[in-house]
Amino acid sequence: MAQVYKNISELVTLSSVHKKDGRNLLPEDLGIIKDGAIVFDEKILWVGTSPKLPPEYKDLPTKSLAGHVLIPEIVDCHTHIPFGGNRASEYAMRLNGADYQQIAEAGGGILHTVTKSNSCDEKELLSICRKRIEKMASYGVGSFEIKSGYGLDYENEKRLTLLIDKLKKEFAPKYQIKNTYLAAHAVPKQFKNSSTYLNEIVIPLLEELAPLEIIDAVDIFHEKGYFTREDTTALFKKAQELKIDIKSHADEFNDNGGALLASHHNALSTDHLMCTGIDGIQALSKSRTVATLLPGTSFFLGKSQANARAFLDKGCKVAIASDFNPGSCHYDNVLQIAAMVAPTYQMNLCELWASITHNASHAMGLFNQGALKKGLNSRFSIFKVDELNQITYDWGVNHFTQGI
Repeated sequence: MAQVYKNISELVTLSSVHKKDGRNLLPEDLGIIKDGAIVFDEKILWVGTSPKLPPEYKDLPTKSLAGHVLIPEIVDCHTHIPFGGNRASEYAMRLNGADYQQIAEAGGGILHTVTKSNSCDEKELLSICRKRIEKMASYGVGSFEIKSGYGLDYENEKRLTLLIDKLKKEFAPKYQIKNTYLAAHAVPKQFKNSSTYLNEIVIPLLEELAPLEIIDAVDIFHEKGYFTREDTTALFKKAQELKIDIKSHADEFNDNGGALLASHHNALSTDHLMCTGIDGIQALSKSRTVATLLPGTSFFLGKSQANARAFLDKGCKVAIASDFNPGSCHYDNVLQIAAMVAPTYQMNLCELWASITHNASHAMGLFNQGALKKGLNSRFSIFKVDELNQITYDWGVNHFTQGI
């Protein structure tokens, strides 16, 4: 049944962001309506000021949200939620001067997480994931992309993909989960090279799971020492043959043409991009592929941030995600990450909010949300503050309101 929220202190529509496809955004594109009202069921039926609420909606169930800000739903479009164990000792080693090789020799790194994850039984791992999702949702996140990738063998990658599907069904429709297949996350030691692992495990498992229609996107770590351009192209082509969307981790440590390749193949997003050159940025500006930046990873690893301003100024569609994972960003609050990095990225306020709402939605293939506009899905986040500015100003303070 349709209902009405009215007297909203600030209703942040992002209607101009939607019209501009999330590109070349100005502060005024936030589209803030004071004393706003919104009428909705599953879709948004009307948006405007409370005094102008049409008469036909005045008898609907109504709540006053005076003292609240309502925005399009916050989206975290890059997470690695299903994992066992932790790598706290590895983080301490890094702070104390150890490099990647020393950490690996001490038993750390992604293969440590693989061992811990594969030793978790399904009940335990599901419980861990539920708690992580609920915690992230407590910050205002309502849509999540969740990747597999800590199984790295046939049966365990299959188990993780099926586990994400269980979470997706369990939390729907309250939270939306997109299931991303990332068996091509790293190359296990028993395989002589990346193409052998890809052809013996990653692609055959994808072919088995595809008919179940539970995979929303296929991802690959396209990076020196992980998967090559040839691997990435082969996996992209197989996924597209199976009619599954594609994404990539790219240009994190080197400019390997990852953004350029993802754009060429019409990927939903390509992520990290700390080393992307001008050719890749130019290609992204002319494609639907979202440039998803992961500043928490740079913070956590003590690395330089991506050149966000270069992407924004060229007209790329830029998103920010948490990259929550055990080894390179053990922090789960995408809103806080975006607020902290915005000054470094030189983002205006609209670019900041679009990056974790509208553009992050598009990075997950959710093109029917991300703005408060008639006909779009009625998914939004509500904060108990008088103005939008307060949310990103109050670092470390959670103003999200649950249970409205």
